[in-house]
Amino acid sequence: MTANRIDELTNLQMQGVNQKIELALRSDVALISQMGAYIIGAGGKRLRPRLVLISALAHDYRGEHHQNVAAIIEFIHTATLLHDDVVDSSAMRRGQDTANAVWGNEAAVLVGDFLYSRAFEMMVEVGQMRVMEILSAATNTIAAGEVMQLLNIGEVDVSVERYMEVIGAKTAKLFEAATQLGAVLANVDSDTERAMAGYGSHLGIAFQLIDDALDYTADSAELGKNCGDDLAEGKPTLPLIYAMQDGDEQTRQLVRQALSDGAENSREDNGERLQMIVGLVIKSGSIERTYEQAQSHVDAAIECIEPLSDSIYKQGLIDIAQRSVARRS
Repeated sequence: MTANRIDELTNLQMQGVNQKIELALRSDVALISQMGAYIIGAGGKRLRPRLVLISALAHDYRGEHHQNVAAIIEFIHTATLLHDDVVDSSAMRRGQDTANAVWGNEAAVLVGDFLYSRAFEMMVEVGQMRVMEILSAATNTIAAGEVMQLLNIGEVDVSVERYMEVIGAKTAKLFEAATQLGAVLANVDSDTERAMAGYGSHLGIAFQLIDDALDYTADSAELGKNCGDDLAEGKPTLPLIYAMQDGDEQTRQLVRQALSDGAENSREDNGERLQMIVGLVIKSGSIERTYEQAQSHVDAAIECIEPLSDSIYKQGLIDIAQRSVARRS
C-alpha cells in the first residue's frame, strides 16, 4: 500500500477534521487566529490525527467523535511544537520560519497555551470520561517528558535507558493516545485497547529514533530544519549516545565537549566542529544502530495488532509502521 493509498483511506474523514480545526481556531483575538492558521497551515504529515481515524475505522467505528478526537490530538501536538521551538530557540520548522521567530517567544507560548485550553474544551464536547482520562494523562506525561529532556541538555552521561524513557514520554505518548482513543471510541475490549496503545507507543518511539538519525544524514531542506540541530542544542539523542559507546577516543571526547558546550554556544560559533562531529557520528556506525533499534520497535508495533481482523485499515496501520523506518533522506 502506497503513501497515497494510506491517505486515501482517511482523506474524506480528514476534511471533517480540518473543518473542526479551522472552527476551533476562530477567536476574537486576531493574533490567535493569525498564528493558529500559520502553524496549522504549515503542512506536516497530520500523522497523529490520521492514526485516530484509522484506528477507529479498523474497529468499525460508525460515529463522528473520531474526527473531534483527531482534531484534539492535532491541537495538543501543535501546542507542544510551539513550546518546543521556544525552549530550543528554533528558527525553522517544516521548512518555514517558526512562530516564535515571526511573532516572538511570548506570543508563541501564549498561543500554545490557547491551543491546549481549546483542546480541553473540545474533550468536554466529546462527552466521554475515558477519552478525557487518556488525553489529560497523555498531556501531563508529554509535559514531564519535555522537562526530562530539558534536564538532559548538556549531559554527557545519559544512558540509552534514560533516553528511551524521555522519548517514550515526550513523543510516543501522543502516538499511543491517538491509536488507543480510536479503539476506545469503538468500545473495544480491554485487551484490544491495550494492543492499540502498544502499537502507538512503539510506532512513536520508532518515529522519533528515525528523526534522531535524520538529524545527521538528511538535507536541511528535506528535513525542514537545520541538520545537526540536536547536537548544536546539546541534546544527547540516541546516535550520539551510541557514538560515545562505540566511537574511538577522539569521537567520544569531541561529542562530550560539544554536548557540554551546546546549550551555551551558538551554531555559528561551532559550525565547523559540528560538521566534523556529524561525520564522526556517521562513521562510528551509530546511525545504523539507531535504525536497527527503530526497526525493532516497528516489528513490536506490528506484532501488537496481529490479532486484529484483516482489513484495509489494519493493513494501513502496518504500512504506516513500515514506512516510518523507510525515511532515510
